[in-house]
Amino acid sequence: MSGREHVIRGSVVLPEAELMWRFSRSSGPGGQHVNTSDSQVELRFDLERTEALPEVWKQRALERLASRLVDGVVSVRASEHRSQWRNREAAAVRLASLLAEATAPPPKPRRATRVPRGINERRLREKKRRAETKQGRTGKGWQ
Repeated sequence: MSGREHVIRGSVVLPEAELMWRFSRSSGPGGQHVNTSDSQVELRFDLERTEALPEVWKQRALERLASRLVDGVVSVRASEHRSQWRNREAAAVRLASLLAEATAPPPKPRRATRVPRGINERRLREKKRRAETKQGRTGKGWQ
């Protein structure tokens, strides 16, 4: 991975020691070199056992990513680049953004508000006018 850290949010970063990398042959572009290089990258992160995330974030992520987890481990694949290095970068960025989204606080609940009476009356007036316009297009009363 590159020298820069992959920040999840705030001061929380992906710990290099807890990342598990796997490389395999990638389908797609590559020319003569494609059959000999393992450019596809699979990045795995043990969400259940990690100490890098605050407990609240961890529980939130486990809940939201439940369908993606296999034994508490989340995995991300990258194979769009020809270079393993660039695929490693892409996988790390993808994992960081996935975790950032999964650990984000829930949105504030919506406060119920009433529709102002004037707006409702204007809507009904417009509806009535439109209905009269369309009514005038029918052939009734022309005989």
